[in-house]
Amino acid sequence: MSRTTIVRFCGGIVFLLGTWVAYTQTPAPAQLKINQVKDDLYEIEGDGGNVAVYITNEGVILVDDKYEPDYEQIVAKVKSVTAQPIKYILNTHHHADHCGGNVKFEPTVEIISTANARANIVNHKQPNAPANLTPAQVTFTDETSVFLGGKEVRARYFGRGHTNGDAVIYFPALRTIHTGDLMAGTTPLIDYAGGGSLIEWTKTLDGAMKLDFETVIPGHGAVTNKAALLTYRNNVEKLRNRATGLVREGKSQEEVGKVMAAEFGWAPTSVQAQWSLPGIMTELK
Repeated sequence: MSRTTIVRFCGGIVFLLGTWVAYTQTPAPAQLKINQVKDDLYEIEGDGGNVAVYITNEGVILVDDKYEPDYEQIVAKVKSVTAQPIKYILNTHHHADHCGGNVKFEPTVEIISTANARANIVNHKQPNAPANLTPAQVTFTDETSVFLGGKEVRARYFGRGHTNGDAVIYFPALRTIHTGDLMAGTTPLIDYAGGGSLIEWTKTLDGAMKLDFETVIPGHGAVTNKAALLTYRNNVEKLRNRATGLVREGKSQEEVGKVMAAEFGWAPTSVQAQWSLPGIMTELK
C-alpha cells in the first residue's frame, strides 16, 4: 500500500469518526409526556408550553401546540388516547413555544386566537420567533366558544398580562381552565413588545378567578388548582408593588434588577431581565 493510499485511508477514518461523534452528540428531540387531567381531558407536557387535549366523539380540541418540531409527537400522543382527529386548536397567545405547531396543523385544523395574538404574529412582535410562525384563521375580541360532540370549550380575554392577547381557555363541564402564560413557572414574564403589562396582570387574573373552576393547567409547570392560581396572582402583585417602590425612589435599572434577582429570581441572563426589566422601568414610573 502506497504512502498516499495510507494517508487517504487514515483521513477517511478520521472523517467517519468525526461524523459518528457529531451524530451521537446531536441532541435527541425533546420527549413529550401525556397525562390524564379529567375524563376526556389530557395534558401534554415537555419542551414548550403545556398542551390541553379535549376528546369528544366528533373530534379533538387542543389548547396550544408547542414548537413546530413537536408536531409529530403531539399527534402521536393524541393518537395514543383517541382515534378521533384533531379539529380545533385554541392558541393562548402568540409565542412560538405555544403556537409554533400552527404551521403544521393549519392545513387541516381550524386555529383560533384573540385578535391581538394574531396581530402579534403578523407584526412579528416576538423577536426570536421562527419566520414561518402561523397566525390563527379565526379570531375573537372578548369571548368565543367551540361546540363539538356535545361539549363546549370557551375562550375568554380578560385583559393584558403576559401579552396583550392572552386567552384563558375554560372547560365548564370539567371546572378546569388553561391559563397560558398568565400562570407559568414561579415568576411572571412581561412581554412588553407583545403588549404585556405588569400593572394590569392582577386585574386580568381577577377576571379569570370569577369563573367556576377548580383545576388549573398553567402555561408551564404542573397541573394545579385555584388556590395555587390565587397565590400566583398575589405574588405578581407583590412583585409589582416592590418594583414600583424602587422605580419611584429613583433606583436605576441595574439596582432594580439586583433586587428582582435576589427576591424574585430574575437572574441577569433570564428572559425576565431581558424582556421585562426595561419595560417595568417605564410602566411603573
